Amino acid sequence: MRRNSRARLSLSLLLVAGALGLGVTPATAAEVHTAAAAPSAIPSASAYALDAAVERTLGAGTAGTYLDRKTGELVVTVTTDRAEEQARATGATVRRVARSAAQLDSVIATLEAEAKITGTSWGIDPRTNQVAVEADSSVSARDMARLEAVAERLGGAVSISRVPGVFHREVLGGGAIYGGGSRCSAAFNVTKGGARYFVTAGHCTNISANWSATSGGSVIGVREGTSFPTNDYGIVRYTDGSSPAGTVDLYNGSTQDIASAANAVVGQAIRKSGSTTKVTSGTVTAVNVTVNYGDGPVYGMVRTTACSAGGDSGGAHFAGSVALGIHSGSSGCSGTAGSAIHQPVVEALQAYGVSVY
Repeated sequence: MRRNSRARLSLSLLLVAGALGLGVTPATAAEVHTAAAAPSAIPSASAYALDAAVERTLGAGTAGTYLDRKTGELVVTVTTDRAEEQARATGATVRRVARSAAQLDSVIATLEAEAKITGTSWGIDPRTNQVAVEADSSVSARDMARLEAVAERLGGAVSISRVPGVFHREVLGGGAIYGGGSRCSAAFNVTKGGARYFVTAGHCTNISANWSATSGGSVIGVREGTSFPTNDYGIVRYTDGSSPAGTVDLYNGSTQDIASAANAVVGQAIRKSGSTTKVTSGTVTAVNVTVNYGDGPVYGMVRTTACSAGGDSGGAHFAGSVALGIHSGSSGCSGTAGSAIHQPVVEALQAYGVSVY
């Protein structure tokens, strides 16, 4: 269960659009939205460290962790006395719940086997101790009935909600990094052995081996790795001799330095920076998320309420100076409420042996 259940870990640093000459606002850019329900809670360095320690110590002994919205403290959910004792020993706040990690994993396996419907996604929400399922507007009444029938048999372990729009990988022809006639966004600048790279979405790096900072411009980097579907990350090595800074573009004339990478915690506030909707804010609502895109599923993702749109693919999800994820897709945005999905960046960094700087 949890983020390591499919052995997915990666790390990354943010690409500065200004450093690449990408400061021009794309013609399709949307206004910045802020999720009204987003809490102000951003985990401290010690909270991220505690979350990682809990995962190492308890593993499948916890049914998930989340940030308490009122106190900002990390809460660890457990189902046994032994797990509760281990969790308290780490210094975390503990909550007993009904369903174990194994039970929630079993629920996900059932959904995978019996309700793998294009336009759906599911992931674990430890706050409710359920698997939270979303179904977009493309899911037919017949398929919705099938999904609900499977959920009913799982005895309250599943919550289902409809979301507007259609889940899709967010790529457009047009903006921030260009390859194969499409526009994506870069996530984080990273380094290995003195060489510089940037990470972005795998469904972007699948499109082209060569990437430019402007449409039809000279090549700035060459693809060195790509993974989609199943995962959604890729890496591009700078070949133009540049050494861009390891910061995130805030699209207001300033940047956010990125100093480390971590896995997102349910309940925390995040920001997303992308070349279409610029900087938007939201809350992490589920981890270990499966998204059933039309051209293949991705696993181990993170669901948030941030707004996003086509062209934001590959952009950065972050909290303060901490890199969290690579933007994958969404079902769009209704008002200020979105459904932005990210690939955990820690997994990508580890896959390519690179680090943020």
